[in-house]
Amino acid sequence: MQRIAIDERPDWRRTAKRLGFRFHTIDGEPYWDERAYYRFSLAQVENDIEAPTNELHAMCMDLVERVVHSEELLERLAIPPAFHELIRTSWVEGHPHLYGRMDFSYDGRGPARLLELNYDTPTSLYESAAFQWGWLEECMALGRLPRHADQFNSIEDQLRQAFSELGIRRPFYFASIRGSAEDRGTTDYLRGIAEQVGIATRHIDLEDIGLNAEGRFVDLEERWIPHLFKLHPWEFVFHEPFGAALADCDTQFFEPPWKALLSNKGILPLLWEFHEGHPNLLPCHLDTDAAKPVPKGWVRKPFFSREGANVELCTAAGEAFRVDGPHTDAPYILQACAPLPRFAGNHTLIGSWVIGDNAAGMGIREDDGPITRDSSRFLPHVILD
Repeated sequence: MQRIAIDERPDWRRTAKRLGFRFHTIDGEPYWDERAYYRFSLAQVENDIEAPTNELHAMCMDLVERVVHSEELLERLAIPPAFHELIRTSWVEGHPHLYGRMDFSYDGRGPARLLELNYDTPTSLYESAAFQWGWLEECMALGRLPRHADQFNSIEDQLRQAFSELGIRRPFYFASIRGSAEDRGTTDYLRGIAEQVGIATRHIDLEDIGLNAEGRFVDLEERWIPHLFKLHPWEFVFHEPFGAALADCDTQFFEPPWKALLSNKGILPLLWEFHEGHPNLLPCHLDTDAAKPVPKGWVRKPFFSREGANVELCTAAGEAFRVDGPHTDAPYILQACAPLPRFAGNHTLIGSWVIGDNAAGMGIREDDGPITRDSSRFLPHVILD
């Protein structure tokens, strides 16, 4: 695993604009960063990323089966009791899912260590699946990379297959928060894939979803929403006014309610409890006194935290790092610290994508600090032996 400097394509911003990649720069700073790329061997990708991702995903599915049938485990995950049956039913009835992302600390020498699961509303999908593939093809055409260069990236093909297997015949709505370019980019990308396999789609802002007198979710024209991909976390929905209508509505949700279990960081202590010592897992347990300082060599995370918010890290040497945020109203976990490797002064995170039930691709984020945040840069990767 190497970080290799490379010249930017001279017109990549024009290409991004043409393709609708509107969030390549955030607050004047680069989010998409093609001034360097990461190089992996095929063995590193297949043995250290792809195979563990598939194994860990299977372990997660087994754990969902345990949790949905245990009131005790549902309570340990701080799932509101009113939604236990909704989650259980969505799993038992086999409600389909589309995607998720595992985040790893990996330095090229293995093993990759699982930091968390993003299995409900993961973003960085478009840039992982499409824009970095376009970068690879153009760099090969320009002679900057050899023609036999490759990527761990079958995300779009597998998404197309996943959508085609849903058998959807009614309109499929894709919802994101109004005004979020990143969220809209993710939902528009997924919507485009759905349309490629013949599914009729519509966009709706989350704020415009209504509930009619019959308890059906509807759009602004009072049309029923039969299928809904919502880029909005289940833990938020459970505490919002429309949450009470979920159990009796007839909308099919993506991701399904059972994904609330895996997007919850409380699942990480359970994974360790049932698979203690697994080489790709880190020691992890419930933090029973979050008022105390984080012990050396550990990381404190809230159950419901995203993009590094409210994460506290204390290195083995006692250096403390913290990212502020709004997630202070749920339990916390303590996870053994697996420091992100540093390349040219950057802390590097591997995101491994799961489409359906298969490892499908990889995205890489960099940050100046040891906690990956929403502003962390995205860099492309290449497989070259």
